[in-house]
Amino acid sequence: MKDMRGEIAKLMDARQMTGEYAQLVQQAVADPAVQQWLHEHEAALAPDAVTRGAAKIYEYVSQRDAAAAGKPVVAPGYAPQLVVSNRLIDITYQPTAAMVASQAAAKRASLVTAISMPKANQNASFATYDSQDRDAALSAALAFVSAMLEQPHQFHKGLYLTGAFGVGKTYLLGAIANELAGQGIASTLVHVPTYSVELKAAIATNGVPAKVNALKRAPVLMLDDIGAESLSPWFRDDVLGIILQYRMQEELPTLFSSNKTMAELTNFLAGVEVGNNESLKASRIMERVKFLATEIVVGGRDRRNG
Repeated sequence: MKDMRGEIAKLMDARQMTGEYAQLVQQAVADPAVQQWLHEHEAALAPDAVTRGAAKIYEYVSQRDAAAAGKPVVAPGYAPQLVVSNRLIDITYQPTAAMVASQAAAKRASLVTAISMPKANQNASFATYDSQDRDAALSAALAFVSAMLEQPHQFHKGLYLTGAFGVGKTYLLGAIANELAGQGIASTLVHVPTYSVELKAAIATNGVPAKVNALKRAPVLMLDDIGAESLSPWFRDDVLGIILQYRMQEELPTLFSSNKTMAELTNFLAGVEVGNNESLKASRIMERVKFLATEIVVGGRDRRNG
């Protein structure tokens, strides 16, 4: 103990060191946080550890102070820490709380694949969801997430959120996706009307199979605004039918949002609105939808335009 104090005294003695760097080292060793650290680790350090580790101590103090002042540092997002290594003083850099939060946010974002979805959904959460007149929808969403977290490898029936324009159906899907992402579960959200248009354009480049397969195999799939696309027997039978058939067979969690009830979606898929009646084909699609999801009415006023 006495030897180490002697080494510190030498460094603090202006007669022992000269020049600007020497003064900076002296100031670094005298730093209260450094003195506290030396006191706490005195027994683990060699008698000459301070002398031999003077440069490390200076680096620690200078980088810590530069970061606090918002100046450039050698490792942005990482904070210096003094450590004992082979009885000598060394320095390591650990991620700051801000860096940890940023990395966690980036990881969560990477687990949510959003195809033609509103930017507002990127920050959707249950905490900011307006539950007035929507308690049933929020409760169902929370129950679904809870079940997924408790048994992530089991099949859990999804939600078919139906309601008027602007009542928060899409936002609630985003909140579910973000909550799952926070627990490491990936999901894909897709705006069905936009997706159907893009898929038709992909026919010329033979890009349809890859786009369909991506949705078929998504760990959790959310089909937003289904029934708002232009009616197309090709999209209904060769795209939607294939995706839902695969997900039903593989028992993959699937959620929907729509301005149409399930009964109204059945009529839409059958072509009733345009004078057709392909009820059998529509029923096949709806059989899969009903297997995959439970219909939940989302009430309340139009928050988007109200």
